[in-house]
Amino acid sequence: MNRQQRIIRASWIGIGINSILAISKIGGGYLFDSLAVIGDGIDSANDVGTYFITLIAARIIVRPPDPKFPYGYNRAEAVATKLLSFFIFFIGAQLVFSSIIDLWNGTSRHVPAFGAIVVTVISVLVKLILSYWQMKEGRSTSSKMLIANAHNMRSDIILSLGVLIGVSCSFFFQQDWLDHFIGLLVGVWILKVAFELFRETSFELMDSVEDIAIYTKIFEAVNSIKEANNPHRLRVRRLSNLLMIDLDIELEESLTMKDAHLIGIDVENAIKDNVENVYDIMIHFEPLGNIEEDETYGVHQRDM
Repeated sequence: MNRQQRIIRASWIGIGINSILAISKIGGGYLFDSLAVIGDGIDSANDVGTYFITLIAARIIVRPPDPKFPYGYNRAEAVATKLLSFFIFFIGAQLVFSSIIDLWNGTSRHVPAFGAIVVTVISVLVKLILSYWQMKEGRSTSSKMLIANAHNMRSDIILSLGVLIGVSCSFFFQQDWLDHFIGLLVGVWILKVAFELFRETSFELMDSVEDIAIYTKIFEAVNSIKEANNPHRLRVRRLSNLLMIDLDIELEESLTMKDAHLIGIDVENAIKDNVENVYDIMIHFEPLGNIEEDETYGVHQRDM
C-alpha cells in the first residue's frame, strides 16, 4: 500500500470512529443530562469535518504534474493542514472564551450523571488508541495532515479529561470555578497546538527549511564527487514529504557535455544516497573559478 492509499485509509477510519463517538456523546449527553458531554460530542463532529478535508487533500495529492502545476499537487497537504490549524484554533478559542465568560459571570455547570462519565471515559480510551495510530501512520508516511489530526485528537482527549476533572473537583470541593479554570487552561494549550501547526505549514509554503543541517549533508555528498567543485547557491524546497533541490557546481572547462552530464548523474546519486525523500535535483553547471556578483540567493558552503 503506497503513501496516498495509507493516508486515505487513515482518513476513512478517522471519519468512521469520530462519527460513532460524536453520535454516542451527543446522544449520551442528552440522555444523561450533561451539557459538557454534548459539547464534547460537537467537538468530535468537528473532527469528522477535518478528516473530510484530509481525505480530499489526499486525493488531490495523487494527481500527476500538469502544465498548470508542473511540480505536482503535493503542497495541497500543507494547505489542508493549515485549514486544520484554523479548526483547532476555533475550538481552543471557543473554549477559552466560554471559560472566561463563565468565570466572570459565576455560571455553574451540571455535574454529569454516571452514565455520561462512562461515555466520556470510553471516548477518551478510543481517542487514545486512534491518536496513537494516527500519529504512527503520520510519521511513517511523513504526512503533516495525519500528524495534525493526531494532535487534534490529543487536544480532544485533554479536553474530555479536563471536563471530567473539573466536574469532579467542583462536586467534591463544592467549588464551581475549578471546572471553568481547568477549561481555560485546556483552551490555551489547544491554541498553542494550532499556532505551531500554522507556523510549520507557513514555513513550507514560504520554501523554508526547518532543519538546516540538510544543507551540510548535501554539500558533503557533492564534495564526495572528485570532479564536482565549489557547490554553491544551494536551495531546498519541501513539497509535502519530498525535497526539491537546486544547486550550482563548477567543472573544468575542457570537459565535454557528455562528461558534465555523467558527473551530474554522480552528484544526483550521491545526494540521494545521503538525503531521504528527494523529489528532484536541478544542477546548473559553471566553469571552474566562475564569479557572479549578483548571486545573492541560495546557501553557500561558507554560510554553514
